[in-house]
Amino acid sequence: MTFGVKMVPIQIAGGGLAGLTLGIGLRQAGVPVTVFEAGGYPRHRVCGEFIAGRGLDALAALGLRAKFLKAGAVEAQTALFSVGSARSLIRRLPRPALCLSRFILDKLLADEFVALGGDLRAGTRWAGGFGEGTVRASGRRPSQVQDGAVWFGLKIHARNVPGDAGLEIHVLKNGYVGLCRLADGWVNVCGLFRKDRQEQRENRGAELLRGPPGSLLHERLARAEFDESSFCAVAGLSLKAERAMGRAECRLGDALTMIPPVTGNGMSLAIESASLALPPLAAFSRGEISWVRARGVVAARCDGAFRRRLRWAALLQHAMLSRGVSGLLMALRSNWFWRTAFSLTR
Repeated sequence: MTFGVKMVPIQIAGGGLAGLTLGIGLRQAGVPVTVFEAGGYPRHRVCGEFIAGRGLDALAALGLRAKFLKAGAVEAQTALFSVGSARSLIRRLPRPALCLSRFILDKLLADEFVALGGDLRAGTRWAGGFGEGTVRASGRRPSQVQDGAVWFGLKIHARNVPGDAGLEIHVLKNGYVGLCRLADGWVNVCGLFRKDRQEQRENRGAELLRGPPGSLLHERLARAEFDESSFCAVAGLSLKAERAMGRAECRLGDALTMIPPVTGNGMSLAIESASLALPPLAAFSRGEISWVRARGVVAARCDGAFRRRLRWAALLQHAMLSRGVSGLLMALRSNWFWRTAFSLTR
């Protein structure tokens, strides 16, 4: 904390992963922070509900990893992929992922931010502009139609779901569903689907998450008990990679760019973007650099950290959703391929 220096306050629009993580880090540095969140806590969100990669280091640096574990987070050690009834070998993750329901996680971060003296305005949408001292961390950028179709996500929690790995990805005709094992026998079932408008009207919500008969996913969920209160959906997702440089706003998390969920790196990217933004935003608050300079440094750091990851993630998602290529991916039982793909998207 800095004494004897009048700190310029920071306002954050959006109280999700990026916004709250940034708010916590700034409060730890003594910066006055207000977070505006249109929703409330706790609540369910469409999310894979696990953190893998460098986001774990950012959590540890902020002293949050231990709090996650105390709140019931579990470690996923292994992963597998399936296409229809075919399945890959079970692979050990190069580094364990941390799995925790967003219903618990977001409330934990909100409480930590408030305990540090942050001003949390839950149930209040930011109505101002995004000029000096204001950060946009308000989530996804809507895109109603992309390449003639709509991307949308669905999520629900379930019990009585057998499985061999902590994380699973099940590739379907027009999307994929991920299974993530949480505490107390719960499994997060989260899917991303690409449908044209007619197909979207014909399908019925959570039924899409079960997968087609004969698939390994359908077998996994055959006797599942679903928590209907956890079901949520989000439509109009934009998966087009965006650069931060050149923007007139300081953006973080999904407001900056959204990495294809197949990588399982979205939560990490949001947390990492907040961590990367901390030093320049704290320097601005202390009056050491201008807002234009701070915003430019944040953008350059985010682009430098994410550009390659976003490019490889887009190629991986395209390959997995292409007919024939997904089967080829399943046939590649090489441990080298698995570790290389994991590394390039993190």
